[in-house]
Amino acid sequence: MPPRRWRLRLLLVFLLAVFVYVTVMYVRIVRQSGKNEARQADAIVVFGAAQYGGKPSPVYKARLDHAAQLYHRGLAPFVIATGGAGADPDFSEGVVGREYLKTLGIPDSQLIAETQSLDTAESARRVAAIMRANGMHSCLAVSDGYHIFRVKQMLTQEGVTVYGAPRPNSKPQSLWKRSFAVFREVASYTLWRMHLT
Repeated sequence: MPPRRWRLRLLLVFLLAVFVYVTVMYVRIVRQSGKNEARQADAIVVFGAAQYGGKPSPVYKARLDHAAQLYHRGLAPFVIATGGAGADPDFSEGVVGREYLKTLGIPDSQLIAETQSLDTAESARRVAAIMRANGMHSCLAVSDGYHIFRVKQMLTQEGVTVYGAPRPNSKPQSLWKRSFAVFREVASYTLWRMHLT
């Protein structure tokens, strides 16, 4: 077989493998996003989002509101809010989340703020360390629907038993935005699995 044809076949096989991988991951992320696995656990973990001047962004606020609802249903005795300072050195997402959760009737003694992480993978590692230090083994992960698959994979790798509890109405309204969000998660998950993030 001429080298050119051999290279073309190799390229086609590679492209087919990429297509199959992306399709499988797309389906897994979408399926997980539609599952509400809320049940008894040792803690509720709220993955951070932006904060502005000490106030949670609308996305973060919605996650925190959902976590508070789960707490008041008696599903876990502790809530862990995650996230570092990012671009704002005066406030970390973890502290902003903790302070907001206090206003929703959760006692300070039942709240833990993880304040150092700069991305989801680091949040998962730090949360797992906090949980081990406090004798916790299971958690409800609260984030946006399409984010839950990656969160669960990361926490599971750290030895945590994790159940997804996506915030309601977290999927974008338009098909294009939903597809973009899922493809972004496929890319982020793949980079993490390749140890590139």
